[in-house]
Amino acid sequence: MKATTGIYSGYIRPFSRIIDLIIIIFFTAYFSGMPVFQDYYAFFISCAWFVIAANLGFYEVYRYTKVIAILNCTLKQAAIYTVCCFAIAYFYHERYSLIAILLFTSVSIIVILGFKLFIYFFLRKFRILFGGNSRRVVLIGKHGSVKPLKCFFEENPDYGYKLVEAFDLNYQKTDYFKTIFSFILDNNIDEIYCSMHDLSSKQVEECILFADNNLKTLKFIPSKKQLLSLNTVFEYYDYIPVISQRKISLDDSLHKGIKRVFDIVFSLIIILGILSWLIPILGIIIKLDSKGPLFFAQKRNGLNNKEFICFKFRSMGINELAHVDQASKNDTRITRVGKFIRKTSIDELPQFFNVLFGNMSVVGPRPHMVKHTNMYAERIDKFMVRHLIKPGITGLAQTKGFRGEIETDKDIINRVRYDIFYIEKWSILLDLKIIFNTVYNALKGDQKAY
Repeated sequence: MKATTGIYSGYIRPFSRIIDLIIIIFFTAYFSGMPVFQDYYAFFISCAWFVIAANLGFYEVYRYTKVIAILNCTLKQAAIYTVCCFAIAYFYHERYSLIAILLFTSVSIIVILGFKLFIYFFLRKFRILFGGNSRRVVLIGKHGSVKPLKCFFEENPDYGYKLVEAFDLNYQKTDYFKTIFSFILDNNIDEIYCSMHDLSSKQVEECILFADNNLKTLKFIPSKKQLLSLNTVFEYYDYIPVISQRKISLDDSLHKGIKRVFDIVFSLIIILGILSWLIPILGIIIKLDSKGPLFFAQKRNGLNNKEFICFKFRSMGINELAHVDQASKNDTRITRVGKFIRKTSIDELPQFFNVLFGNMSVVGPRPHMVKHTNMYAERIDKFMVRHLIKPGITGLAQTKGFRGEIETDKDIINRVRYDIFYIEKWSILLDLKIIFNTVYNALKGDQKAY
C-alpha cells in the first residue's frame, strides 16, 4: 500500500512525460526542417518513445532509486528507441538521412536524461533544504534488526524519510503494540517499517490489519531466511532490502491516466448517447408515479474516504430512512417505476456524471453510505482498503454475485475480498471484462437487483 502523495507529488511523472514529448517534437522539427503538424514521423516516434518507456519502466523513478539504475534504464531506452526511429524512417527515407536520425536521437536522449537527472537531484536538495516531499516513518523491531535502516534514514535526509520513532521490541511491554498504533495515529505517521524476524505471526497480522484499516503504508524488513509472498514487492534503500505489503497498479501515473481517459470517454458516450434523451422521459414518468425530485443525491465515501455526493434516479418515495437503511427485498418504499429501474440498474446511470466530475470511476469498489462505511470499518477487517482507489459504478464483486443488499457479514467480507483483488490486479482489460459482465447480468436479470 502506498502512502498518499504530497500535494504536488502526483504531478511529477506526468510533467516529466510532457517535457519529454516537447523535447522529442522540438528536435524532430529542428532536424527535419518541417513544421510538426505536417510531419507524421514526429507522431509515430513519439508514440514509440512512450510505448518503450512503459515497458521498461523508464518513468518508474522513486526517491530510493539509484542514479546507476536511471542510467541503465536510459541506455536500454536509447538503444531500442534508436532502432525504432530507424525502422520508422524507412517509410520517410526521402526526408531523413541516417546522420539526421543519429543526431536527433542522440541529442534528444541526452537532453531528456539531463532533465530527468535535474528533477532527481533537485528533489533531493528540496527535501534537505525545505523538508518537502517527505514521509514520516516509524520502525518496529529489535535494535539490531532495524539499526541499518535507522542509520540509512538518519544519514540520508535527501531521500525524504523523517524517522519519528524507532520502537525497540527488546523492551516490549504489555499492550506495547496498542501504544505503537496510538503513537502512529497521533503523530500522523505515513509509513511503518517492521522487522519480520522479530514479530510473531499474530503481531504481523495485527500490523497488517492496522495499516489496512487506517490507510497507512506498511513495509517489512525481511531476514535472509524468510520467503516472500507473490503479492509483496522488493525495494532497496541503498543496499538494505525492504518489502512493500502490496503494489497498487493504479498508483502508477500512466495507468491512472489511461483509466481516467477511459472514464471520461465512456461517461461522455453514455451521457450524450443515452442520458441526453432518457432524463426527460424518466423525469416525466418518475414525477407522475410519485412526488419528489427526479434525482436522489446521497453522501458516500470515495477515494481516501472523502465524502462526495452520489447521484441516482429516484426509485423510492420520499422517506426519512433513505440515507440510513439499504433497500431490501419487497421494500415498501420502492415505487412502481423504481422497481423497474432498480431491476435493470437504470437508476445507477446518473453516476456517469460522478465519473465525469472525477468523484467515481466506471469500474471500482462500490461506494457505501457514510453510516455503513463507519459501521463496516469497525466490524470488517481490511474494509478501508477499498478506499485506496476511486469507487465505481460497477465492480468485480458485483459481477461475482455480491451486489445490492448486504444480508450477512459474509456478503461484505466477500465484497472486500474481490475489491482488494481488483485494486492489486487492475488492468484496462479487466475493466472491460467487468463492464461486459455487468451489462450481461443486467440483461439476463440479477437476483439481487431489487
